[in-house]
Order: sequence, then C-alpha cells, then structure tokens
Amino acid sequence: MNKPIEIKWLAQPEAHDYAAAASYLSLIYPQQTAAQYATQLSSAPMTEFKAKDIFRASGLPLLGQDNFHVKKNLEKIQDHQQLSPILLVRDTSNGKVIIADGYHRMCSVYAFNEDAMIPCKIV
Repeated sequence: MNKPIEIKWLAQPEAHDYAAAASYLSLIYPQQTAAQYATQLSSAPMTEFKAKDIFRASGLPLLGQDNFHVKKNLEKIQDHQQLSPILLVRDTSNGKVIIADGYHRMCSVYAFNEDAMIPCKIV
C-alpha cells in the first residue's frame, strides 16, 4: 500500500515572496501602506490554516489544474519538492483575506487536498 504524498514546505517564505507581496499589495493600497504590510509580514510569526478556509476567506476563484503555475506546483508536490509558505493580509473592512503572495500555491494545494494545512504568515 502506497503512503499518501505529504506536501513539503520551506520553514519560512522566500525573500522574493515579500517583494512580490508588496508589488501586488501596491495595486490595492497606496505604496507606503503596501510596503508597511510587506515589512509586517516579514516579522510576523508562522501559522497555518486549511487550504479550504484560506480559499473561502479570500473570495477568489479557484484556478484549475490546467493553469501553468498551478500545474507546476502540483508537479513539485508530486516530486516531494518544498513549497514556500504563503503571505496573507486581513482586509477587515471587506471581511476578506488578501493572498498577498501564494495564490497559485494555495490553488495547487487545494486541488491536491482541500483539507491540507498551509503554513503562512498573516497580518
């Protein structure tokens, strides 16, 4: 009997994830606010949430397995490669969670196992 594949994660997000988060957040918030969120994320503690809960809280559409980046991340999971944890921002005024970095990874993990825990940082 085959052992189920375990999703492997890096201990911390990669350095470039914070820059990507700041870039994305600068589309939603003023540049200074986006930079502050990125700084807060870099010092935030690691936590984890189920993929299905992050998906629901974000209100975003789920990308299909035919999406290039989702497919690449699914291949990484199958090959036992580590994924980078995702970065989240609470948008309390709209009752949502913004996936500042890691949307494709979240969709990949959800497609693989919606109950899988995703390590992340959230501010």
